[in-house]
Amino acid sequence: QQRKHQEIRAMRSQLKKIEDLGAAMEEALILDNKYTEHSTVGLAQQWDQLDQLGMRMQHNLEQQIQARNTTGVTEEALKEFSMMFKHFDKDKSGRLNHQEFKSCLRSLGYDLPMVEEGEPDPEFESILDTVDPNRDGHVSLQEYMAFMISRETENVKSSEEIESAFRALSSEGKPYVTKEELYQNLTREQADYCISHMKPYMDGKGRELPSAYDYIEFTRSLFVN
Repeated sequence: QQRKHQEIRAMRSQLKKIEDLGAAMEEALILDNKYTEHSTVGLAQQWDQLDQLGMRMQHNLEQQIQARNTTGVTEEALKEFSMMFKHFDKDKSGRLNHQEFKSCLRSLGYDLPMVEEGEPDPEFESILDTVDPNRDGHVSLQEYMAFMISRETENVKSSEEIESAFRALSSEGKPYVTKEELYQNLTREQADYCISHMKPYMDGKGRELPSAYDYIEFTRSLFVN
């Protein structure tokens, strides 16, 4: 991306030649050019737009690399976010309207309620408060990626915190927790829920340990989008 952007920048000198030729033609009072439909001003505007697009794409890629390196968000997750955005960006404008954005979130596993047009939608509105606070009606790729990265990072942190809490319940920090440890440290309702949703712990040889539950698999399953 950086190399391509540098190539575009290097072509600015070609545009300068066209602008000089255009100025010379104007001085000679040649105002119509039957050999092209393009104008010097139009070419300059298109070049500026391409240059701006290159800078935005480069900035977005840098953000994604930074996210991958510092937040624990996987490269696969970033690719999925980006691909899903492009899928719903039908007109390739680099932004989604609110309905497209909502469809995109649902496709990524967000359980947003179905509401009739005009009805209040507080859950979605709270998301828009983050990505489109001024309600201009659109969510850019950059805003969308920042939102998805922040949500994924929150999940990673929360998952690690809950896993650590279960590890603290388990004597000697074992990778499993026993039925007795759950009932000793949690409310009855919480322990019942864990036991009904946790898988039995399997040791390295694939054997099931009596009354032992896999809290690591359980915790991570809670945070799958």
